[in-house]
Amino acid sequence: MSSSFLSSSPSTSAAPHPLSRYGWDERWEAEFLPYAEQGLLPGRVVRVDRGLCDVVTPAGTVRADTEYVVPRDPMRVVCTGDWAAVDPAGDPQFVRTLLPRRTAFVRSTSSKRSEGQVLAANVDHAIIAVPLSVELDLGRIERFLALAWESGAEPLIVLSKADLVPDATGLSYLVADAESAAPGVQVVPVSSATGEGIDVLAAIVADGTSVLLGVSGAGKSTLANALIGADVMEVQAVRDIDGKGRHTTTTRNLLVLPGGGVLIDTPGLRGVGLWDASSGVGQVFSEIDVLAGECRFHDCAHEAEPGCAVLAAIEDGSLPVRRLESYRKLLRENQRIIAKTDARLRAEIRRDWKMKGAEGRANMEAKRGRTRRS
Repeated sequence: MSSSFLSSSPSTSAAPHPLSRYGWDERWEAEFLPYAEQGLLPGRVVRVDRGLCDVVTPAGTVRADTEYVVPRDPMRVVCTGDWAAVDPAGDPQFVRTLLPRRTAFVRSTSSKRSEGQVLAANVDHAIIAVPLSVELDLGRIERFLALAWESGAEPLIVLSKADLVPDATGLSYLVADAESAAPGVQVVPVSSATGEGIDVLAAIVADGTSVLLGVSGAGKSTLANALIGADVMEVQAVRDIDGKGRHTTTTRNLLVLPGGGVLIDTPGLRGVGLWDASSGVGQVFSEIDVLAGECRFHDCAHEAEPGCAVLAAIEDGSLPVRRLESYRKLLRENQRIIAKTDARLRAEIRRDWKMKGAEGRANMEAKRGRTRRS
């Protein structure tokens, strides 16, 4: 098969590429050219299930085996949203390789080996669904945002089930609270029941690939149905007592939207562990990073140092204590994750602990000496 299959001939130059509605563009075509010359087909992974995946190609959707893409690195496992080179010969067909990912939404697994898990690949918009059926968890929003910024995608906060807050003033307060945890990020209240905000959300996701993220019971499948305009995703009831739901969606599915763009719906996430997300954390807490640049000492820990601009902001009320505590928590967690895979950093952390322990013991001994003399 020649590379001419990938591009239109002069007589059909007006016809869109069969994969254009899935996000295929000139950059992907250029990257795929070497594989086209080998007779392989381009395709986008729309679903992965137990070593097999559904791949949409110019020749239609095929069920392909991932046997040839079994890397030692779990970060290279075939994922929904990947662009793949598929061998059209044989039954079953095989994914031969993946094109380099432009973006990847990654979290750490619960494994003691501290591995990363790619939830979605080649994503432009990370939509974080936060239900208004329960109290806002600002810390969880910040955690999702850190991963979203780190992925390279543009985050968006969707406050789902907005119809449960009929008071406009109360809803505006909730939006403001979410915005306080998400500087520079758009916050959109949405109700699938009334249609509020769906048009705004549809306009955003019409451009590129979006992934829908959130905990179980956040209303992600209902939102997906509202955007698609049909009940393609199963929906289950949520417990009134705590707002939690069961995993309605059990696999990650890539869906074409009628208004343009594609949407990856994901199962509810019980755990959202950071995975090497230092720049993402910095983006979420950008105001703290700005303040840190004004501290007297460049290595200020913002704990008790003189001339600390961060602590000064806490004192004058311009920086909420909750934000600083959340910032510290995510930094510590991210450092632990990195340390598990970085021997040099582990050694640095141990030295830091020993130094702080020695300083603490020295201070205690000095205090005891002063007490005895008095």
